[in-house]
Amino acid sequence: MAGLVYDAPSFPLSPGDNPEQDLPVCLRLISPPATNGFTGLLYNVVMALPALLFLLFLLAHLRSSVRKLLHSQSHIMAAYYAFLWVICVLNICWCLLEIQQAKNHDQETAWNIMSLLTRFGLVLLEVSVVVFMSQGYLISGWDALLRTLLFSGIFATVDAIVKAVYIFGLGIPLFTKQEDAGDWNKWGFWLLQNLFFSAVYVIILALPYTRWRDRLPARPSFYRYVTVLFALNGIEGFGSLLLGIGASFGYCVYGFASFAYYALYPPLLYSTFLSEFLGEEDVQMEDAYYSEMKDAGYFDGDWE
Repeated sequence: MAGLVYDAPSFPLSPGDNPEQDLPVCLRLISPPATNGFTGLLYNVVMALPALLFLLFLLAHLRSSVRKLLHSQSHIMAAYYAFLWVICVLNICWCLLEIQQAKNHDQETAWNIMSLLTRFGLVLLEVSVVVFMSQGYLISGWDALLRTLLFSGIFATVDAIVKAVYIFGLGIPLFTKQEDAGDWNKWGFWLLQNLFFSAVYVIILALPYTRWRDRLPARPSFYRYVTVLFALNGIEGFGSLLLGIGASFGYCVYGFASFAYYALYPPLLYSTFLSEFLGEEDVQMEDAYYSEMKDAGYFDGDWE
């Protein structure tokens, strides 16, 4: 996902300011209210609920998932499962930091660091999926895992370094939210990233119609995954373009795509690549098959 996944609350210019009254409507809709009333509670619940529900889902299936991973010895699937847990924990930490930030407005540095870490993890997952699928589905060798993590890790690291230079070196607030429609330094950056990721996903979607169609697996779920990410990048890129030319309506478009990505990407990744692999029924069927073979005496020679 090329654009910002999480948007930080705006930071007031002076202690006496009340910026919420002067913000554009779309910006107010995607900004955490600096109050403890019902509006603030509702906003926090909406933002935190997707991450919390998915974390509870992972907890509910933890035992069967670990058993399946140990049984299969698939290093790549185990790595993806671990990454999902890390992303979920970062999401929860981000939600807690946002609630605290909406009250105090004094943790901009902590917010930027948390956003960079979360963004690094998500970029790592996105890139690694493409690299992994280009090597074949359900591969489990250490070489394949190392190749996948090396390439995606380098890409995600460079991406994080560039963002850090923008934020801490050039003073461009990539992750903080404020009334900055028309600021091409910020929105031009996100637009270029959206265009880059969109182009990658377009190429992937076009491969089945070329002579290189065998480079990627013929899995409909994979192409649905790519289509969803292409759509989110396209919507977010359009929002960045609107904000770059000064149209405040872009906050609604950009905010919708950002929230959708934040809420949908971990479950999308799980349902596309891990749900079938970690299905409890598969484990039960394999255990039953093993028991039947053992009862039939297939493994008697192993103990002699």
